Amino acid sequence: MQFSLTVNGDPTSIDAAPEEDLATVLRREGYTGVKCGCDGGVCGASKVLIDGEARMACGTTVGDVDGATIVTIEGLGTQDDLHPIQQAFVDHFAVQCGFCIPGMIVQTKALLEETPDPSEAEARAAIDDNLCRCTGYQKPVEAILDAAERVNGDGAVATDGGTSPASTARGTTEDGGESHE
Repeated sequence: MQFSLTVNGDPTSIDAAPEEDLATVLRREGYTGVKCGCDGGVCGASKVLIDGEARMACGTTVGDVDGATIVTIEGLGTQDDLHPIQQAFVDHFAVQCGFCIPGMIVQTKALLEETPDPSEAEARAAIDDNLCRCTGYQKPVEAILDAAERVNGDGAVATDGGTSPASTARGTTEDGGESHE
């Protein structure tokens, strides 16, 4: 069966069975940033934005999202041009193995669109269903709070690329490196 999706801004037609898992379909289509950590929609590694809402692609059928707009981690930035959220995770050493991080970053994007200036408790609650065995949760929470400062409330990138006095006060230097003061 043919399904129409807009993935990372590109309209596409995907051939799949209606009950096929969205995470599997997206990975087959080349969106390998969508991870399958549990095959049941409980670990958070497969999170994508579906019509602006962060949802697990694992456990969602492609038939349930026909006509939807989907954003994967690949739709946020590139290796050469990271999204400010991605850069905040790098700058705060909030990545280790990288398996769960795409889901956390996608969840962070949804959080910041809804709550541009989240509290630490809101940041923790947002990633509560993202299981991480390497990094833990403190550094991602720090990255989320920094990302909130790097991104304006409307989702636009801060004009200084996140090097405002507020972000440098959080432990990064003007060039994005770690401050050791």
